[in-house]
Amino acid sequence: MPLPPRPTLRPTVSIPSARLRWRGVLCTLIATLLAIGIGGALALWGERSQGATTAPTSTPTDARQDVYEKFPEPPATYDRAYARQRAADIAALGAALFKDKALSASGQQSCASCHSPEHHYGPPNDLSVQLGGPDMKRAGVRAVPSLMYLQTVPPFSEHFIDSEEEGDNSTDAGPTGGLTWDGRVDRAGAQARIPLLDPLEMANPSISVVVGNVRKSPNADRLRALFGGHVFDTDEKAFNAITQALEYYQNDPKLFFPYSSKYDAAVRGIAKLTDQEMRGARLFEAEDKGNCASCHRFAVPGQLPIFNDFGLIALGLPRNPAIPANQNPAYFDEGLCGPLRKDLSDHPEYCGLFRSPTLRNVATRKTFFHNGVFHDLRQVVEWYVTRDTNPEKWYPRKADGTIAKFDDLPPGMHENVNMDPPFGGKPGDKPALTPDEIDDVVAFLNTLTDGYYDPSQPRTPVAAAPGAQAQPGSQAH
Repeated sequence: MPLPPRPTLRPTVSIPSARLRWRGVLCTLIATLLAIGIGGALALWGERSQGATTAPTSTPTDARQDVYEKFPEPPATYDRAYARQRAADIAALGAALFKDKALSASGQQSCASCHSPEHHYGPPNDLSVQLGGPDMKRAGVRAVPSLMYLQTVPPFSEHFIDSEEEGDNSTDAGPTGGLTWDGRVDRAGAQARIPLLDPLEMANPSISVVVGNVRKSPNADRLRALFGGHVFDTDEKAFNAITQALEYYQNDPKLFFPYSSKYDAAVRGIAKLTDQEMRGARLFEAEDKGNCASCHRFAVPGQLPIFNDFGLIALGLPRNPAIPANQNPAYFDEGLCGPLRKDLSDHPEYCGLFRSPTLRNVATRKTFFHNGVFHDLRQVVEWYVTRDTNPEKWYPRKADGTIAKFDDLPPGMHENVNMDPPFGGKPGDKPALTPDEIDDVVAFLNTLTDGYYDPSQPRTPVAAAPGAQAQPGSQAH
């Protein structure tokens, strides 16, 4: 009997539609997991075979993990040798950041642009105030100070007790210390934040912008190597590391407090001051003449002087029309009580007070005082001794013909202006210094310029002439 014909179609099985959908989903899920697993294995094999050290950009979490492993956190404890090397490495990073123009919004300004290493970390020009901002066209409101010889400036205090006798509270020197013209910060790291974020200076709108620029720079891995791979985890952590590096750089004694002037060489007995320089030193110290040492004092025996008492004082300077902000007659820079410092605005007795600077390297400066009103050292000394005896030389006249003294302060704050010698006297009185004596003081100030000799090299002492007088400052204040 013939076989029945083979059917051309296979019989079909009916599957409910819901089960069919779930089967499709399950198959898709399995295929996806297999693809991920195979792709990850291939990527891992590729990294290992090529010696890769960073994760693919498509996996930022893995990339961060690789950075953490490559740059471990610094040890919690370490020996003296490690500490010295770490400090030197952080300072070297700070030196690079100090000169990095990418830290400014304009991309044209670094810390060194205003604090020039070639000009004793002061301004490189004779502008009263420097230009900055995002377009480098905005003028500041204060002259740029030098960053040198700040290592012994005490923290700001409203009542600084300055006495060699323990427990003697009778020598309250008043507001003293702090960095910047108004003493509003106490550490170089905190001071570095100011220009980085000031809209008239480096003009970064936030710390995140500064951090972002460093993260993109060649200095990023140097920062990680010193502070660990987690340093960029938060903007504040990274910004603190950046400013700490700048602070370490400013603690380099060879650069920022070398004590290498002719004066230092004379104190050490390896140089001699000229007769004019010695006369100038005596006039500088004499209370009835220059009386400069009352603020820019000599050191106690056994120390080289900073020529500063770190005090804040109101000098009653002439108003400087070269500062654009001063075109507004209602604008006044009142120093310790504002507008840049905010915490002492309710102390009218502090208005007009600014911190006195060191006189080291003063002869190389081209701009003087907080408002940059003077540009010649001899003129500065002359102003001190003739401010009150010849006010017409320095201040404008009012409509009634009288002299508008202390015109850079509101009238109600004139009583804060210092009247100690060489200030004081009446118009027409004889100034405390003659023109020749002013020249002598300037000659002495020129001996305070660093670079006269190398303190690290041995030098032969200079033999004292018979009857030679002691070096200046031997009867120190």
